Amino acid sequence: MGANYRDWRNRGKPYTGLFSRFRVSLSPMAESALDNSPRVPERDVFTVSRLNQTARKLLEQGLARIWLEGELSNIARPSSGHLYFTLKDSKAQIRGAMFSSRNQLLRFNPQEGMQVLVRAKISLYEPRGDYQLIAETMQEAGDGVLQQAFDALRLKLEKEGLFASDTKQALPTLPARIGVITSPSGAAIRDVLSVLKRRFPAIPVLVYPVPVQGKDAGREIAAMVGIAAARKECDVLILTRGGGSLEDLWAFNEEIVARAIHACRIPLISAVGHEVDFTIADFVADRRAPTPSAAAELVSPDQTEWLVQLGALETRGLRHIRQTLADSRKRLRWLQQRLQLRHPGQYLRQQAQRLDELEQRTRLAIHSYFNRLQYSVNEVLARLKQASPAHQINCTELQRQALLQRMQAAINRLLQTRQRQLAVACKSLDTISPLATLDRGYAIVTRQTDTHVLHQASAVKAGDRIEARLARGRLLCTVDKIVK
Repeated sequence: MGANYRDWRNRGKPYTGLFSRFRVSLSPMAESALDNSPRVPERDVFTVSRLNQTARKLLEQGLARIWLEGELSNIARPSSGHLYFTLKDSKAQIRGAMFSSRNQLLRFNPQEGMQVLVRAKISLYEPRGDYQLIAETMQEAGDGVLQQAFDALRLKLEKEGLFASDTKQALPTLPARIGVITSPSGAAIRDVLSVLKRRFPAIPVLVYPVPVQGKDAGREIAAMVGIAAARKECDVLILTRGGGSLEDLWAFNEEIVARAIHACRIPLISAVGHEVDFTIADFVADRRAPTPSAAAELVSPDQTEWLVQLGALETRGLRHIRQTLADSRKRLRWLQQRLQLRHPGQYLRQQAQRLDELEQRTRLAIHSYFNRLQYSVNEVLARLKQASPAHQINCTELQRQALLQRMQAAINRLLQTRQRQLAVACKSLDTISPLATLDRGYAIVTRQTDTHVLHQASAVKAGDRIEARLARGRLLCTVDKIVK
């Protein structure tokens, strides 16, 4: 076996086993044994940590992500939010983990004994040397709850006529602006912008940012479709995101999204996932595109074709001019021949004048034709200049300055209102203040012993010490006589 391996290694033939993508090299001891050399072999001694680390890398890099079906058991949900489980069948089992960032997207509650379908990568937990799955998505096995819900909603909406072809709107040939409803950080928007820049960069693009995956994504997508339809800022809309599992694309299978698309009065293209992915949004939309790039191609003309058409028109115009000149020359030669045959001086002068008139009309026609061509070219150049990002940046800056001025004016008005309210409150407080009563000549009289406010003369007796508080200062008095 060692000789066969050495022959393969020397010939450089590819290894077709499970870990063919990894370079396999012989240790010095193995090479020494194969070469029958008397040299002392050197040992490559692995530690347990190094062995587990090497095994983990081989598993993660050697195997792509796979789908597994099995029965859930030993489910654990620690406080970290992660999900740990065992996936088994009648003959074997394997441990698995699904981290909190992924299991929060689950649309069902995994239970003991449940049959599920899991998409995962193979790994190894180094501290214990446990061979395990790292799950990315999980759904119920068989038809699945999501697939059943998808089919039920599709039949319901189809019966209501939301998929009818006579309700589909035609796409504009040359849209003035294109709206894209998607995640601003996803790959789909980059694909759309790249294709539009290549095909017709003069068309402005307005991005309506929404989350395309998660619990509330469907509601937010429906709301953004309604906003885009109400604003009427674009001639056509593209609803798009990249590929994924049925669970990842579920936001586009929700009824609220389907009804929002059907109610949209702007032509809308659905480009969700890859070519094999179908969603409810694809059936309701006016057009379906297999990919985001294909959607961008549907809504944008090819500038190369337009330039070719412009060149063809220019060629036709020049050909027409040449033909007109050739016809005029032929007519001139014919008139010259007639003149030579008749030789009447008066007729000759008339024909010469007529010839001058025809020549002038020909020049005017040529000049007018060139002016029309120049006007068409200038119009196209003006539209391209107006669509420049610099123009849009200037407009946005003016809007920002106007909003800043409006905000400052609103703040000043609010401060003035609050100041007036404070002045009124202070005046009202001053009116009901006891000190204001003292200013009118009244006094507050209390017993000096217990500072009790006196309301009637019978509360004191002759010889008691009392205190009278005035608006400014106090009087210490002794009761000489009580008058009731």
